[in-house]
Amino acid sequence: MAKMQFSIFIAVAFIVFSASTNAKTASPPAPMLPPTPAPAPAPHHVNLTELLSVAGPFHTFLDYLLSSGVIETFQSQANNTEEGVTIFVPKDDAFKAQKNPPLSNLTKDQLKQLLLSHALPHYYSLSEFKNLSQSGPVSTFAGGQYPLKFTDVSGTVRIETLWTRTKVSSSVFSTDPVAVYQVNRVLLPEAIFGTDVPPMPAPAPAPVVSSPSDSPSADSDEANASSPKSSHKNSAQTLAFAPVAMVVSGLVALFLC
Repeated sequence: MAKMQFSIFIAVAFIVFSASTNAKTASPPAPMLPPTPAPAPAPHHVNLTELLSVAGPFHTFLDYLLSSGVIETFQSQANNTEEGVTIFVPKDDAFKAQKNPPLSNLTKDQLKQLLLSHALPHYYSLSEFKNLSQSGPVSTFAGGQYPLKFTDVSGTVRIETLWTRTKVSSSVFSTDPVAVYQVNRVLLPEAIFGTDVPPMPAPAPAPVVSSPSDSPSADSDEANASSPKSSHKNSAQTLAFAPVAMVVSGLVALFLC
């Protein structure tokens, strides 16, 4: 009996010793890590093709951009740089009105340079053109040989080349990094069309409006002769002298007798 009790005691002691040893050697709990933040959303890019297809109408300009590949240059500048892009877009009517010089005579490279000269490799809001107008000619995407000159007149932005004078007629889209402004004419660079600019046609003369003093007089003899009022006046004068004539005739007759 005593031997059995001793065995039980040994077993209980072994269990207690094992439990305490395991408690001492157990690894501490892993520290709590903060949750991983969600990734930042991708920046929203303006689709220039979609924008130009629904505004305007700018179909002619957009067709030129697509066929020449220039639209990809503008889109890459808008999406992948911090500078952004500013584009001046002529309406379809501006291309229809462009007769001299004709754009149909341009080579593919010249047409591409013409399109590139319609954009600046930087985003400009309308308010920034006031300072830009004081910095002289500004280089375009086509390079320093294809500059644009800006002036700000009471908030109206005017654009000049040697061949073209126009203005920004409306803001189509302006949110950094993309600005698209409508212009009334196609911008013609000197580097393509040269310096021999044809003279501007003289304005049509103003119509000559005759003054009342230049009109025929209402007192002319012809007017009096054809006027009913004048006829009545002559008849009255004839009736007034009739009795006098009769008296004179009677006196002459008595004298002769």
